[in-house]
Amino acid sequence: MTNLELVFYHTPSTARFIYIERKKPDPRLMEFIGISPEELKGIETLSLPGQVWMGAGRANLMWKAMQDIFNAPPLRETITSNKQENLAIFPIAREGLKYQVPEAIYETYGYYTDEVVLDAHHVFDSSVPVYNRKVEMTLFKDKDLNQPQHDNVKVAFIADSIASGLVMKEVIVRIKERFRNLERVEVLAPLATIRGLSRIADSECCNGVQVRVHIFETILNALPPDYYYSAHFNVPELHIRPDLEAIYREWWGWDDKGNQIADTTCAGYGWSEAFYSPRKQIEMINEQLTSRHNLTIAEMVRRNMRK
Repeated sequence: MTNLELVFYHTPSTARFIYIERKKPDPRLMEFIGISPEELKGIETLSLPGQVWMGAGRANLMWKAMQDIFNAPPLRETITSNKQENLAIFPIAREGLKYQVPEAIYETYGYYTDEVVLDAHHVFDSSVPVYNRKVEMTLFKDKDLNQPQHDNVKVAFIADSIASGLVMKEVIVRIKERFRNLERVEVLAPLATIRGLSRIADSECCNGVQVRVHIFETILNALPPDYYYSAHFNVPELHIRPDLEAIYREWWGWDDKGNQIADTTCAGYGWSEAFYSPRKQIEMINEQLTSRHNLTIAEMVRRNMRK
């Protein structure tokens, strides 16, 4: 098994992304959720989970979190020990494009970095056990770089969250094939499951390069049947701030059958749709909450408005 280095971050922005934030109600967001203006009368602040940061608001929050991460010692050492031509950014469409990694590096260090956009995603394949899907890569935009420029790249920054780990594993292999002098891979994965990380560590994709994964706050629990739907672990030791997890779990509460809702509340509903389609994000949240707990996100917000 390969040693896979993990770095977890706690900042105000990562906490807002993963846990609960109390803030003034946004009427337009409440409209999406299903809360009427009449219900908000007299409400000065309310608590909301990171799952309802959507669209441009989610991208802005991600930008702040990425600035925090690139200002921290682990990545500062990597970047300052290399020249700008030694770095390349590999955002995986669609989610990774919203992480704004080149912008964060420029803002923090003034480096101009090459950006190689990838499109890698799951497609159905019944021959694959358990997951029933394989990875298809339809875009690898490195043709703008000539061979000497390829050879200059020593550090790859890959931007995408990790669910099953199948996509990330394949992407690392493909980048290694095309960039023969690669020494280090830094994966920016705000949301990452223990199952996906184990798959990467247990593969040969990391052989010959150092791979490090940067994660917001905590590791996630990939749930059956497809292990794509990923909730928080109810283990205080797996959270930098167990007190924030306690507040998170209290916010979600219990359903009528006595099940703790946070045990099956996906930390990344829609993963990329959260950035691109706020309406679909709410639909996904409601679909899962209804099927698992006979509740909607609007009902969850109303519960907490009364507290």
